[in-house]
Parts: sequence; structure tokens; C-alpha cells
Amino acid sequence: MANQKKHIYTEKKSKNNQLKELGYLTEEAVLKQLKTEASGLSKSEAEKRLEEFGLNEVASQKPIPWYLLLLQAFKDPFIYVLALLLVVSAATKDFEASIVMSLMILFSAGLHFIQEYRSQKASLALKELIETTCAVTREGVTKETPIDEVVPGDIINLSTGDLIPADARLIWAKDLFVNQSSLTGESMPIEKFVHIENEKKDANMTALDLHNLAFMGTDVLSGQGKVVVLKTGEDTFFGDIAAKSSKSRGETSFDRGVKNVSKLLINFMLVMVPIVFLINGISKGDWGEAFFFSIAVAVGLTPEMLPMIITSNLAKGAITMSKKKVIVKELNAIQNLGAMDVLCTDKTGTITEDKVVLVRHINPIGEESDRVLELAYMNSNYQTGWKNVMDHAVIEYFSENREESELEKIEKIDEIPFDFSRRRLTVAVKAGDQQLMITKGAVEEMLKVCQYVELNGEVVSLTPELQKTMEEVSIKMNKEGMRALGVAYKKNVHDSAVYSIKDEADMVLVGFMGFLDPPKQSSITAIQSLHEHGVNVKVLTGDNEIVAQKICKEVGIEVNRVILGTELETMDDKKLMDATEEVNLFAKLNPTQKARIIELLQQKGHTVGFMGDGINDAPALRTADVGISVDTAADITKEASSIILLEKSLTVLEDGVLEGRTVFGNMMKYIKMTISSNFGNVFSVLVASAFLPFLPMLSIQLLVQNLIYDVAQLTIPWDKMDEEDLIKPAKWGTSDLLKFTFSVGPISSIFDILTFMLMWFVFHANTVQDAALFHSGWFVIGLITQTVVVHVIRTKKIPFIQSRASMSVILSTIAVVAAAVLIPGSTFGTFFDFVALPENYWKWMILIVLAYIVLTQIVKDIYIKVNKQWL
Repeated sequence: MANQKKHIYTEKKSKNNQLKELGYLTEEAVLKQLKTEASGLSKSEAEKRLEEFGLNEVASQKPIPWYLLLLQAFKDPFIYVLALLLVVSAATKDFEASIVMSLMILFSAGLHFIQEYRSQKASLALKELIETTCAVTREGVTKETPIDEVVPGDIINLSTGDLIPADARLIWAKDLFVNQSSLTGESMPIEKFVHIENEKKDANMTALDLHNLAFMGTDVLSGQGKVVVLKTGEDTFFGDIAAKSSKSRGETSFDRGVKNVSKLLINFMLVMVPIVFLINGISKGDWGEAFFFSIAVAVGLTPEMLPMIITSNLAKGAITMSKKKVIVKELNAIQNLGAMDVLCTDKTGTITEDKVVLVRHINPIGEESDRVLELAYMNSNYQTGWKNVMDHAVIEYFSENREESELEKIEKIDEIPFDFSRRRLTVAVKAGDQQLMITKGAVEEMLKVCQYVELNGEVVSLTPELQKTMEEVSIKMNKEGMRALGVAYKKNVHDSAVYSIKDEADMVLVGFMGFLDPPKQSSITAIQSLHEHGVNVKVLTGDNEIVAQKICKEVGIEVNRVILGTELETMDDKKLMDATEEVNLFAKLNPTQKARIIELLQQKGHTVGFMGDGINDAPALRTADVGISVDTAADITKEASSIILLEKSLTVLEDGVLEGRTVFGNMMKYIKMTISSNFGNVFSVLVASAFLPFLPMLSIQLLVQNLIYDVAQLTIPWDKMDEEDLIKPAKWGTSDLLKFTFSVGPISSIFDILTFMLMWFVFHANTVQDAALFHSGWFVIGLITQTVVVHVIRTKKIPFIQSRASMSVILSTIAVVAAAVLIPGSTFGTFFDFVALPENYWKWMILIVLAYIVLTQIVKDIYIKVNKQWL
């Protein structure tokens, strides 16, 4: 095995040249070079190579090491602000403040790290549930193997919908078309061949130009193939790209929202802190003390727990959703799911049962025909590509009603796989002494290739009258909710066993098959609920418009107009954009048309989700804000999705939408409470600084107050949301935040000023000698009011009566109130220059806190009445 490291993989040549050399070798020479056989590696050899070359993963797929996660936890604008203030405090020998700020930084970053580490661990565990596999042949046996266990020299079988797991060389191919857009940007599929003798050797050509090489990160659109793996993991072309720069997923509305909030808070701090510094310096004359106090105010304005609160919310949401059969591949997708106001979905399996049954097999004029059933069975049973639900329905129906022994001895000789442009599939078989080419597909596509019709055992020309009759038969089936497919044949096309698309011409139409896929009962209630929660459901299907319209009507999707793929092609973007608002059903679409509709909806300002499980859904899944698929979908479809459902149901998705809105709502509670509280406190400090002969609170006391408050807010991710707050899609709005802040923030200032007056006039803490009493009185009321007000802000309703917080939030509030009451008179409190408060202070404190809650509730009611929203 030691000698193996000397072979082509580790030679010091560029990857491009290595792959090109292997591409120009014969199949036999490639197998020899890789020390493998057509029957595959032995199991022991595969294990050795896995140990030598490592798992087949690229940089972006590997879990982030813990030490990098720890460093990332410190990468936050608020942490940078605290770190700067810490350095300044340490340089000016304000060591007490330095210690508290160090604790704040370590606490915030530490919790953020723990939460991210746990999230990654949970995410990796969830991904195991949706592990992507490929068909690997070892010791002559082909079985599904996890992609990350593929090694150089493995033989891989490819079929429609497969992801190509590594850089590989073709050793057999049949009508194999591959999508290489992830590597080359080419939108058109590339046909792959085993032999490239006609391709000239050109120094300017890259390995990507060779038609007998396939690459990791690309996928099979149609056809079959067999490849031998050349390179895996980071040695692949795709691995190179991932190592140089991880693929960007683009900025979502969630990312923009967090960025805007961070920018708003930092700008607010940059304006207010210098003002606090100047007012205190001018009024007190002690510029050093004013400097330290302004630093403490800056810390108070820094919501250092924001990153941790966000991560906790998302991680908690992901775990909750996994219990409801929704697997989250990307944490940020949770908020996008909550913000989604348009859901585009395929029809089959999502709003229908996905238990398609064959109910009719008729001749061209609508009479029952066993001949149609037999030919359809041969086509479905002997094709080796992606068997869809209709193939399974034909095989199941035939097995229940007929015996295969009733047919002539069948030997498959060739196949022309299904693709989304032809919408047909052909199988060539040898039946008795003749070759029979059998094709099935969409009715309109089959009529294009048929010149004859079989009626009562006779083959006659397809006349316009017969065509009209057949179209009427097809439409009647559609109106009954059936999906119709045409079946045709052609005899003895070739002497050899090589068939191509060109042979699909001048065929004999033998009849139609009718399939029924009834709507799910759960879809009716789920769609009704999604509508009630502000999500408009649109159906984007490649299916017949009559069938789709009937299904939509049955599940409660209003259809006043249908746009077909052919009509869509003639519409410019503006016209189609306007149509997307009104139209709920788009039929006979190809994959790129689905993606185009989603893009235009996004341009109209919608957050769009797309739910699909077919290979043709991958472009739409990549385009949507939230790509939603199921664990039984094709590999490429799952890879393009950000949410995976373990149950193919809109009901499960509805649960995911509500959880996404809960996550968003709890984040907004923290953000709105923090920003309004900080605004009020700073305004109070400005007033106090102008009139008091001493600082309203020492910098260290302000830091302790802020630390206690922040710790209490860690329970927010586990709070409940009122049902009415989940009705509408959740979206970020910086302007709404400012409006909220200027409405609610001043209430805090009013009661701070009342507290100042209480301490000044009632308790006579109006000299420098009595400053400690003033500080202690404001510390207690300030901490309790900003903690208790959480219960008012968290709901539109009357707190404690109509809506109660979760037990964790209630307990954290009680803990903070207890801390606020106990600290001033304790030994711990004396360390921060607090003093015990007089007995009659506590009744005033209760009165002020109650008045604060009542006034905040009144302002909240007025705000909701005027603005029609709260969180």
C-alpha cells in the first residue's frame, strides 16, 4: 500500500494536467493506472484507501474545528466595542471596570461559542438523517454507499438525478447529460461520452472540456453512466474552489436585518456617548470621572448578548423543528421560513397523496385495452433510470392483475432515458423474434412522434379526425382528475441494439393510461391555515393544467387564471411580474421557468419558499429564499434545499412556518427591549448629568446593572408567543425599530427622573456625601423596571392576566428582582459602593414600578392602535 502514494494522485502536477492525462487514456489503461477493476475494489482495499485519502469531503462541508468556532464567537461588532473600552479602561487604571467588561466579553463570547458548538453538533447529527449516497460497485456488488466514503478507484453507477460524488472518468455511458453550471457557469447540459478520439489535444483545453470526465458538484440530468473515481475530497476541482473560498449563500433578509440593527445601535452609541462625556465634564469639572462614566454608558448601550440570543433562538428552533419532522440544514433558513409570505409548491406528493394509481388503460378511442397495459408495463419495468410514481403504479397494477409469464419472453436491449425537454421515455426489448421499441410520455409529446394508430389489432394512419377524437378522450380524462400518458411502439427499427432519440418518429399510438393522484385531506386544512397565516400558496407544476386546476379547486387554492409554460415564454419580465401577483397556478413549466417565476416574486418584495422533490425542481430550490424538500427526494434536490421535511406534507411545513415566526418574535423582543431601554437610560443620564452635583451612578455600578440584566435575558429564546403574533409573516424593519424606540424609550426616562426626584427630595440624597444612597436607589428601581417591563413588551395583551411568559422568563425576572433588592445592603454591594436603603424606600419603589408598568401598557395600546402592529 505504501507504493500506492507514488501513483498519479500525488504526483506534483497540476490537478488539471493529471485529470487531462487520465482523460486521454483508454478505459483499460485508466483502470490499470488506478489499480482497480470493472467489478470494483475489494472491501479491504476500499478501507485502506479511505484511511489513506480521508473522507470524501471538501472544506466547506467539514465541521468547523472548536478553536475556530471559539475565535468566531469574538467576531462581533459589539464585542469589538467592549474590547476597545476594556483596553481604554485598563490603560487609565480603571481596573474594576476592566474586570467587569472582561467578564461581559467572556460571558457573551463563551455562551455564543457553546451555543454554536452545540448547534453544529446537532446540525451534523440531523444531517445524518438525510445522508446523501451513491451506487458504488465493490467486489462485483452494487449498493448505496455514503458519498463521503467514496475513494479513488471506486466504480460508481450514475442515473438521472444523481449527484456526481467525485472527479471521475467514464467507462460506460448511455445518453448521459450532466449539469456542470456549478463549475463552469454553462446553463446548457453537457452530453458525456466514453470515447473522445475525435477530440483534438489542445494545450489550451482544460480537464473540464473533456467529454469523458465528470466532476464533483455536478449532477446527472438524464441518462445513465458508469465511472471510475479519479480524485476525491479536496483533490477535486470542486474541492479547490471550496478551499479558496467557501461558496457564498448570499445575504438573506435575516442577515440584512441583524446588520441593520447592529449598525443602528452602534451609530446611536457614537452620537450619545460624546454628549454624555461633554455634559458631565463641563458640569462636574472632573473630566477623568466623566470619561469613565461615558465608557460605562457606552457599555450600557452595547447589547453584547445579541449574537448569543440570536444563535440560541435559531438553535432552539432547529431542535424544536426536528421534533416536528423538519430538518434545518442552514440555521438562518428558520427566520426566512417565518418571513415567507409566498409558498410555491409542486403538485404531486405535496398537495396530493403521491400514491398514484393506474385507473384506466384504453385504446385511442377510449375503449379498455390490455394491449396498452402490456406495453406500458414493459416500458416501466425494464427502464433503469429514475422510476417515477407512475412507473411504480403501472408495475403494481400489472402485478396485481396479470402475470409476467403471460407475456412473450422479454429481453431488454436498449433504452432512451426520460428528459424534461422530450418528456418521453423509450425502452427497446426483444420479444420473440422481433425488436420492439416502446415509448410512453405526455400525450401532446407522443402525438408529435406518432403517424399511425392501432385499433382492434389493425394499424391505420393517424387522420385529423382520429387525432381530434384522441384529444377529446385525453381532455375527458383530465377533467375527471386523471393524468393521461400516451403509449406507442415501433417494430424492428434496427438490426443492432443501438437506439437514439431520432428513432422516436413515425410511431404507432396504441392508447392511453389514466392515473389518479387524489388530494390529501391534510392539504385542505394545511392550505387553509397557511392562508390564515398570511402565506399565499401558488402551484408551479410541469403537469397538465386541467388536472392541476381540479386539484387546486379541491384543496382550496383559488384559480381564476392559468399561465402555461408556452405563454410564459412570450411574456416579458414586467408583464409576468404583474401576473405572478394574481395567478396561483402555473402549469406545463420547465425547470428554468419555475426559477424565473420565483425570481420575479422576490423582486416584488416577497419572501418566497419553494417546495419540491423532483430533479427538475433543483433550480427553483436554489433560487428561493427557502428551498424545501423531502428526505426521499433526489440527491441534487436535497443538496439544493435549506429545509428538509421527513414527511411529505404541508402540515409539517405549516409547523415549520410557525416555529420560524416564534424564533423571529423572541429575537425581536430582546432587540426592542434592549434598544428602547438603552435609549431611555441614556436620556435619563443626560438629564441627571446636567443637574446633579455628582454622577447619577458610578461606572462600575452601571456595568454591574447591565451584566445582571443581560444574564436575565438569556431565557428569552424559550419564551412563548401569542397566537395572534404568529398570524402574519415576520419581517425586519429598521424604521419600525426607531418608531418603537422613540415611543417606548422615553417612558423609562420619565420614571428615572421621578426616581431622581424621590432620592433628592424625599431621602435628601442631594450632596456628594450622600451620592452612594442616590446611586443605590436608582440602581434598584432602574434594574427592576427594565427587567419587569419585559413582560409588558413581550405581548400585545395585558401582561400576567391575558398573557403570561414562559416559566423560565418568570423565574429569571424573580431572580433579578431578588438580586436588585439584596445587593445594596450586602457585603457584595459594598464592594461596588452601594449602601443599604431606608425601610420606607421599598413602598415608593413598588409604587414607581407599578406606575411604570401601567403607563407602558397605556402607551403600548396607543402604539398598536396607531401602527397596527407591535412586535
